[in-house]
Amino acid sequence: MSRTARIFAGLFVGLIFIAALFPSLLAPGDPLAVNPSEAFQTPSLQHPFGTDESGRDVYTRVVHGTADSLTIGLAATALGMGIAILLGVMTAFGPRWIDSMILRLLEVLYAIPALLMALLIIAFTGPGTTPAIIAVGLSTAPGYSRLIRTHLRTLVNSEMFDAATVLGHSRWHKIRNHLIPNTLSTLLALITLGIGQAVIWASALSFLGLGTPPPAPEWGAMLANGRTYLHFAWWLTVFPGAAIVTIAAGATLLGRTATRSRI
Repeated sequence: MSRTARIFAGLFVGLIFIAALFPSLLAPGDPLAVNPSEAFQTPSLQHPFGTDESGRDVYTRVVHGTADSLTIGLAATALGMGIAILLGVMTAFGPRWIDSMILRLLEVLYAIPALLMALLIIAFTGPGTTPAIIAVGLSTAPGYSRLIRTHLRTLVNSEMFDAATVLGHSRWHKIRNHLIPNTLSTLLALITLGIGQAVIWASALSFLGLGTPPPAPEWGAMLANGRTYLHFAWWLTVFPGAAIVTIAAGATLLGRTATRSRI
């Protein structure tokens, strides 16, 4: 990865960090403050992203919505990755029949589209932020599990592990000195890529009215609200959509940076 790409990736992380933890530094206004007299204002110096049907500043809502969308993405990725790591370790070090059973289960779950699986989970848990996290996390876990299983099985069957076995090293020694160091970079790449994917899925659920409920400034909910006025207030959907695309593209860039650094 070139130095320029690394700089952009670092700036992206810093900007997202500020927007998520200290949104008032970038947008000091109240994202829920209404002002009907300024409804549907086009983008201007006073309102860079325009205003919505209630006169709320769209720029302020997009910035403050970073925390909501990113929290869902991080939590869902952590849940899915945690399940994937657990299954990966079980298949790598467990008996052959456990590996076969888990692999068959993953193949069945992986055949189900992630959004469809998330919708099925939401049907049982009901809509909301926490159900959206659970739904996205569980729906993405099968894909992560297959990748981690393949990676761990490759390491366990490598000459490096065979040499450690011949030298009489314990299983914990092999895990600590060979498995973990050769897995962390792969996990980092998957996590960064997964965050962008989770943000997209969470926004899709909110767009369908199954995620974070309004008037919270969550990007998917803002997209759903803006589509009603798309024919004359394009900014209500363009800017939240651009935020989703930006964070997904930035997370992908970080994932590729981590992958190439490993190589």
